[in-house]
Amino acid sequence: MAAAHRDLRAAVFAANREIVTAGLVVLTFGNASACDRDAGVAAIKPSGVPYAELGPDDIVVLDLASGEAVAGERRPSSDTPTHLELYRRFPAIGGIVHTHSASATAWAQARRPIRCLGTTHADYFRGSIPVTRALTAAEIAGDYERHTGDVIAETIGDGDPLEIPAALVVSHGPFTWGATVEDAVANAIALEAVAAMATETFSLDPGAAPADAALVDRHFSRKHGPGAYYGQPR
Repeated sequence: MAAAHRDLRAAVFAANREIVTAGLVVLTFGNASACDRDAGVAAIKPSGVPYAELGPDDIVVLDLASGEAVAGERRPSSDTPTHLELYRRFPAIGGIVHTHSASATAWAQARRPIRCLGTTHADYFRGSIPVTRALTAAEIAGDYERHTGDVIAETIGDGDPLEIPAALVVSHGPFTWGATVEDAVANAIALEAVAAMATETFSLDPGAAPADAALVDRHFSRKHGPGAYYGQPR
């Protein structure tokens, strides 16, 4: 493994194994990536390779600007253009995870945002998890994966991508991201948990109200930003 990319590939390999361990992936339905902006590269899981057969040397490294492979013999994930589009548009994003985890995907298929109902949600997402618009027939027929990145970027808009680091792509599934790929994995795990909780909550009370905005802000701020005090200092 080239020394220049060893740490990046190892981190992406570990992230891909973690989403399997967390129960977010069946078969080969998922991928994790990370970017090194100083080196101008991104690394991602190869397409269709079973996770049990995956090793660090299988991780594909790509030029962030051109998308051309610079290390690795495998074909990169078919979702690579989606990941690259988000990296190019949002400098704060350092890692991305895409899964077809059951609960979050159900919300994507129902075309419903996941409202912030409580503090578990607010610890990771400062508001509702949004749903993208549907892709047009022309977008699907064209550069489909890049256009998937486009609709996620449209959904993020001018907001801080790290305040609500997730989106549900209509009829497809969840994407999460973070400042690092480790953060993106944590957000994917949290998203699946809050999606399941929301489903259970609405089964008990279809009219369940969202959490109070002040409570949401307090819980998010405890863990994120300059005033964070949850956990131990880094």
